[in-house]
Amino acid sequence: MEVQEPLDLVLTRVQGWVESLVQSLPNIAVAILVLFVGWMAAKGVRRGIRKAALRYTENHDLVRLAGTVAGVAVIAGFGFVALSVMNLEKTVTTLLAGAGVVGLALGFAFQDTAANFISGISMALRRPFDEGDLVQLGDDLAVVERIDLRTTILRRLDGPIVIIPNKTVFQNRIVNYSAGNGRRVELSIGVSYSDDLEQARQVALDAVPRFEGVDEDRAPEFYWTEFGGSSINGMLRFWLNREGMADFLMARSEAVMSLKDAYDDAGISIPFPIRTLEVEGKSAEVLAGAFGRDRHADAKDRQRKSA
Repeated sequence: MEVQEPLDLVLTRVQGWVESLVQSLPNIAVAILVLFVGWMAAKGVRRGIRKAALRYTENHDLVRLAGTVAGVAVIAGFGFVALSVMNLEKTVTTLLAGAGVVGLALGFAFQDTAANFISGISMALRRPFDEGDLVQLGDDLAVVERIDLRTTILRRLDGPIVIIPNKTVFQNRIVNYSAGNGRRVELSIGVSYSDDLEQARQVALDAVPRFEGVDEDRAPEFYWTEFGGSSINGMLRFWLNREGMADFLMARSEAVMSLKDAYDDAGISIPFPIRTLEVEGKSAEVLAGAFGRDRHADAKDRQRKSA
């Protein structure tokens, strides 16, 4: 008798579950159908979002992320509908509250990662530079190797790989040498005070077409800038039709050599720096005596040669 009572209680409970299950079978069938429709809809939405994202960015990581997020959102929405169909509204509320708490905790725990991630998404949309561009980021003059959602990978001109968090890249100054229309070379030059300035200017301008890679659609410029200590200084400017660092360095080197040859052919001198020293007191007497002895020695040498 004592065993029969618990057994009857268990059987009654199981019978109640079975009856509830049988009554819920239509709702379960509808919920399964809703989940299936949601899964098919998520596939279509994911594919459509990826195609649409490719119109705005070529970053495949961002494209895949956008499609995945959209697909998960669709499946989650249909999942909540399926739970509602099964009369589990309280479960839906509990899940949403739990997801909010978990999301808040993860946001605080991974705030740096999230900042880099969001910065990577913003960079992928704004595209301040592309892979292969020559950029100046902080102290690094480098070529962009790859742009991920969390980091930007550069190769410096002297070889090493530099990995920079996207948050740092996004919040700092970026100089993109490959984004402009060509690149300008500026070369300082000085001539003697005795030279004809107009002739020196014209010789410099005429020498520009000899340089390799010069953009012939943009006229070169030459300006006199200042009266220097031993020369009158000017600035020669001309544009290149290429942006590469090697092209820039080679063009500037060619400009120095060609301009030196052109000035030599025209008889225009590029003076050495001149310094004037003033010496007073005992040091002046010592120097005067030394120079005096040198003059006497030179005079005696000339007398011996003439004899």
